[in-house]
This record gives sequence, C-alpha cells and structure tokens, in this order.
Amino acid sequence: MIKATIITIGDEILIGQIVDTNSVSIAKHLNKAGITVAEKLSIGDDATQIEATLKRAHTQSQVVIITGGLGPTKDDITKHTLARIFSSTLVENKAVAEHVERLLAKRGIAFNALNQGQALVPECCTVLFNHHGTAPGMWFDEGEHVTISLPGVPFEMEHLMEDEVMPRLKARYALHANIHRTMITSGIAESILAERIAQWEDALPGDVKLAYLPSPNIVRLRLSTYDSADGEVARQRIDSLFEQLYNIIPDNIVGFEDASVQQLVHEILTQRGKTLAVAESCTGGVIASRFTAMAGSSAYFLAGVVSYSNESKRDILGVDYDDIMRYGAVSEQVACQMAEGARRITGADYAISTTGIAGPSGGSAEKPVGTVWIAVATPNGTTAMMRNSGTDRGQIVNRASAYAIEMLYKELKMN
Repeated sequence: MIKATIITIGDEILIGQIVDTNSVSIAKHLNKAGITVAEKLSIGDDATQIEATLKRAHTQSQVVIITGGLGPTKDDITKHTLARIFSSTLVENKAVAEHVERLLAKRGIAFNALNQGQALVPECCTVLFNHHGTAPGMWFDEGEHVTISLPGVPFEMEHLMEDEVMPRLKARYALHANIHRTMITSGIAESILAERIAQWEDALPGDVKLAYLPSPNIVRLRLSTYDSADGEVARQRIDSLFEQLYNIIPDNIVGFEDASVQQLVHEILTQRGKTLAVAESCTGGVIASRFTAMAGSSAYFLAGVVSYSNESKRDILGVDYDDIMRYGAVSEQVACQMAEGARRITGADYAISTTGIAGPSGGSAEKPVGTVWIAVATPNGTTAMMRNSGTDRGQIVNRASAYAIEMLYKELKMN
C-alpha cells in the first residue's frame, strides 16, 4: 500500500485567516488513484518546523505533498528550506524565468528582482511547470520516497496535480485501487439507523470498512476497501452489500454519493410538470436557495417569500393577524396559513412554509429556542409538524430547512 502525507504551509491557515481547501482536493486525487492518505497537517512558515515535519512524514509515507510558501516575498521560505534539506543549491530555470516575465508583462507588473527569484529552483529537483502562475512546482525523488512541493494558490495547485503530479505518481508506483462508495439516507436518526442495520454491519467482510457521516436529516453510509488488486471487483462487492440495505431501510434511501432530498424533489416536480413556492420566516430563504442552486429549477420554482415580520405574514401571505396574536407567529395555524398563502398568491401546486425561533433569544418554556413549525400545502390539503431543531442558530436553520424539504418529499411520494 502506497501512503501519502499532505502538508499545507502558511501562518494564515493556522490563525484561521483562510480555509485549507488544498488538502481536500489533493486527498481526493490521491485516493482516486489508490494512494492512501495517512495524515494531513497544517504548519506555519517556519523552516525548522518544515524540516522536522517532512522528516517525520517520510517515516510513514512514501509520498509527501506540500503546498504553500512558494511566493516571491521573504515570508515564503519553502523553496529555500527544501534546497537545504536536499543539500542542493538554487539555480535559475530559464524556461520558468521566460514564462514569469511574459506572464507579468501581460498583467502590467514589473519583472523585478523578487519576481525573477521565482525562477530559482533547487538544482536537484524536477521542475513541474506552472502554466497558470509564477511559482513552479518541484518534484524531489529520493529512493522510495517522493517529495512534491506545489504553490498554495488553489487553482494553480489543482492544475499541477492533474497535469503533472498524478501522471508521474501513477508511473512511479504500482498502484492498487481504493474504493469508496457512499449511500445517502434520510429521515432516520444516526442512532436508530445504526440499530436497524446492526446485523448487516456485523456481517460486513473484514476488509470492508463502514463509516457513518451525519448531517441535518441526512446520514451518509460510506463503504471503503483499500489496496484492491481489482477495482471493478471491489466496486461490485460494495454495490452488492448496499443492495442488501434496500430490504432493511427501503424508505430511507435517497441515493448515492452527492444525492440529496432536494434533488429528488427537483426530479419529481420536473417530471410531473408541477410547481413550487416557499414562504420562509426562520429559515430566511435557505430553502429557496437550495432549490434555485440547481440547474433547471426555473421549470418548477415560482417564488420564495421571506416573511420575517408578523406584518409581512399578514400583508403578503394573508395570514390572519388575530391568529398570530392568539396562537403566536410560531404555531401550527400560522405555518399552515403561510404555506396556503404562498400557494394562493403564486398559483403553485405545492408550497412549503417555516416559522420558528432560531435564537439565541426569543424562546420560552412553552416554545424554547429551536422550536419550528413546518407546513406543506398541496392540491389535496395542508399538513404541518413541529420539530425542535437544536440550540445553535445556524444548526436550527439548516435542520429546519432539511426537515421542510423532507416533508415535501414524503408528500410527493404519497401522491
């Protein structure tokens, strides 16, 4: 099994100024090729730390990929540190120098001494030409180990991974397949799901690993096999194991990989030629955004109303103000009237509504923070349910949105 360590370098990562997306992308490339990621690390712009981390990484991994610290300024020290580690001197690469000069000329930037330094690379490395930026990648081959240094700019790193790094790694090592397949389940809590499929899980072959990946109203079940000599056989084994779940949790399976409940709703409404509108209070437009983010949603999505105030519920959606005063804005009565109002004013076949207490204030003993009423209005009537969606504001909004879309999906399945 070929293992890899991914190291991202930059003080800006450690202080939370930027999010490290590079290691995610690199890990996907490596796993797809059959290289197992043993560890991902983020460290600062410190030569001693870079050297110690690289040395330790090579005790467990044949491949080490580093991103960051290749810019032209004094705080970018990765290249100089690698030259010292590999007992090499920096030399000018003429092809890189000419490329950098042309690139900067197009941008109207002077080819000064700092930019000229981008063409300096350790003499012992193989240059990975960066067509999309000024910092070249570097490949160091030493016995059974390979060290790869890539720029930290995500799109530059991505091009180098695709065009240079992966082809070279595939040629360098005899790689077997790592197979991952993910089933998406909905409408069942993680603990209940684990209990229901316990017998199936206990019977899994020893080389097949199961992982539970929960998110609001969704639990992903990932099956993985590593270092498989025949990738196609491994895929068929995993598919066969997942087939067994259709007999255990048939009503909770959404699909595979990136499938979502809103995608299923999207497909049903599109196929049936039906339309949808939403009326949101506590979710603030999140439900509408989940549908409109999908290409083709204009075929069925008519409108979204964010009726945050009581007055907007009354004036736009036609909610009875006396009912708001009598039952409260967060109530079954108001949720139903919001959904019915959205359906009426837009002419949609279906409408969803949410009204709740997202916090952190506004809760009571009767209606604590996290209380959300959800309603779905259909040609056959209106149904509503109350869900407690947690205590954190972001969590409440995400969960309530997921519950609402799941509720609509169930209505569509029944009709």
